Amino acid sequence: MAYHQLTQEERYLISNGLRLNCSQRELARLLGRSPSTISRELERNATAHDGVYRAAKAHSYAVARRRCSRRGAQFGDQVLRQVDAALRRRLSPEQIVGLFRAEGRPVPSHETIYRRLRRDKRDGGTLWRCTRILSKIGRKRYRSRPARGVLLGKRHISERPAIVQSRGRFGDWEADTVMGTGSSHCLLTLVERRSGFALVRKLKARTMEQATRAASKVIARMRSQFRTITFDNGTEFHDYERLERRFGVKCYFATPYHSWERGANENLNGLVRQYLPKGLCLRKTSQIECNRIAKQLNDRPRKRHSFKTPSEVLARSR
Repeated sequence: MAYHQLTQEERYLISNGLRLNCSQRELARLLGRSPSTISRELERNATAHDGVYRAAKAHSYAVARRRCSRRGAQFGDQVLRQVDAALRRRLSPEQIVGLFRAEGRPVPSHETIYRRLRRDKRDGGTLWRCTRILSKIGRKRYRSRPARGVLLGKRHISERPAIVQSRGRFGDWEADTVMGTGSSHCLLTLVERRSGFALVRKLKARTMEQATRAASKVIARMRSQFRTITFDNGTEFHDYERLERRFGVKCYFATPYHSWERGANENLNGLVRQYLPKGLCLRKTSQIECNRIAKQLNDRPRKRHSFKTPSEVLARSR
């Protein structure tokens, strides 16, 4: 079976497993990897100054090495010019590789050609337009083991009390992030399941630090209104234990790629998109604007509440 390099999610799993004193063999079994892969990862990508393995640092080290490896550099400019000419004739990378190899000519792999096309697109070139489909990076592989959001010890949504699922009380929330384009700026959205009351916080980046800080601020302000939070599986929510220790709120996680398990939050994100449509850069979106959007949504009458607003419904619970 072909070897695949460790993903960022797998590195977060390794980091969390080490905090829980898991052995390298246990981590290898959980990831479906060889123990030697885990051993090499810890040896090569531990933080240089103290030898501690940190997922974010480890991933940045690995990415930097891959960039420096310059795959395809062994092929001269003449070969690459021939590849570019074949692309302009509307041949796919797979067709180019097959044709060149049949003629005994040197040629990079089709993956290398696709990387060249993506780099051309990123740098403002037009060569990528000659392809019918420029394959999407990081798409879900349906025959592979899902690695998104893998984290040891987190509670699955199936462990939530039945009263949370039935919306039988106030204080149970769902949370997710909403991305823009062109920058790392994004939004943290939270919705109370029973009332539909919404909170929207601006984040400068989709990171654990930013998400945890924003969630802490809203929970501290409405502490009596938070019992549980059900998160999406993004790695920005992997510091959930800090929220649990500080506020006593229990955190749960939906199944990867099962967005319908957080239907209230998905609906909220759709409503937010009425104000901040897809394709919009969120860099200039302020917290004041986020508050205005949340207020308008919370003051919107809802049919399921006999046309009372989420603000009115939540106020009755206090």
